[in-house]
Amino acid sequence: MSFCRDCLADAPDKATRCQACGSPRLLRHGGMETLSIAHVDCDAFYATIEKRDDPSLTDKPVIVGGGKRGVVATCCYVARTYGVRSAMPMFEALGRCPHATVIKPNMAKYAEAGRAVRKMMLALTPQVEPLSIDEAFLDLTGTERLHGMPPAKVLARFARDVERDLGITISVGLSANKFLAKIASDMDKPRGFAVLAPAEAPAFLAGKPVGFIYGVGAVSAARLAGDGFRLIGDLQRADERDLMRRYGEEGLRLWRLARGIDARKVEPDSETKSISAETTFDKDIGDFRPLEQTLWELTEKVSSRLKRSALAGSTVTLKLKSADFKIRTRARSLPSPTQLAARIFATGRDLLKNEVGATRYRLIGIGVSNLEEATGDDLADLIDRRAAEAEHAVDRLRTKFGKDAVVKGLAIDDD
Repeated sequence: MSFCRDCLADAPDKATRCQACGSPRLLRHGGMETLSIAHVDCDAFYATIEKRDDPSLTDKPVIVGGGKRGVVATCCYVARTYGVRSAMPMFEALGRCPHATVIKPNMAKYAEAGRAVRKMMLALTPQVEPLSIDEAFLDLTGTERLHGMPPAKVLARFARDVERDLGITISVGLSANKFLAKIASDMDKPRGFAVLAPAEAPAFLAGKPVGFIYGVGAVSAARLAGDGFRLIGDLQRADERDLMRRYGEEGLRLWRLARGIDARKVEPDSETKSISAETTFDKDIGDFRPLEQTLWELTEKVSSRLKRSALAGSTVTLKLKSADFKIRTRARSLPSPTQLAARIFATGRDLLKNEVGATRYRLIGIGVSNLEEATGDDLADLIDRRAAEAEHAVDRLRTKFGKDAVVKGLAIDDD
């Protein structure tokens, strides 16, 4: 199968340009017509939107992020040629690319664009599993009759329409499962479209480090390397039972993914896994009291988001980043789910007490996970009915008169 990504006309197998429109952007792959699982990722999403809205930035390096002590939210591909990357400290990014244009994030604008892309995805298939504001998995199985063309062409048309109508570009990965589709979408950025069939996967993966597999972080990769598994090819040569004996269910997962096997379905109703908030300080902080105050402010944000989403969670996680950029996370499970700021803060504060001492921090965050629907009297927060009613009363006042109508302070506690 071979066709033009710009006009969708079929192309001869040996053609280098489309005979209909002259475009060199031809897509060909022998097994493409049988594949229907896609990963769609917007290219340098925030930066692309900023360039769209200010054409004078088109050929310039653009960084979207905070002040000098913040981090890079994203950067354009021009900035990436200077070594700038997402999540890089701003001072380092500006050291590498001092002439970059730095833009403060405008999340409302990005969310609007993300919703527009999502709406266009849902016109292709109801089987859309969002991963973030700018990426999602799609399952187009069985949609050929609806669209009058195979999924590959549907996705190429979609990419063209997004660029034309929204002024941003996307990259598409097409395969038979989510793992391989996600890999494929990174193979041809930006404005890319790559196909990775299951039969090609073992050879493609063999030379990649084990950290290439999602869920294998630095600690896991070090443990695997210590056991002789540095490359995915090492996992491919391993016995399935041996991996399971060493690592349990994770061993089975590694054995399968090393071969490109992924049975996960595209889940259109995928639930929010956590709600969190964090901030980076202008100066490193080591004293408990200012850290506590910031923690309370972040906790109110998290609580507000939980309430708006009618969710409650039973795990509270504290995140700290030290002056040397090392990240600490501390978590605690609650006896019952909560959406109340007071309960979330009390847990986060206890976790914070154990981390304050000689270390100074540049970032603090708080999050709630293990979420479930919060409904009426079933919510365990209502066991402490007086505290819950007081907090919800404050929420109602803020909704009516503004968030500054009631300012809740911290009790003095020197223990």
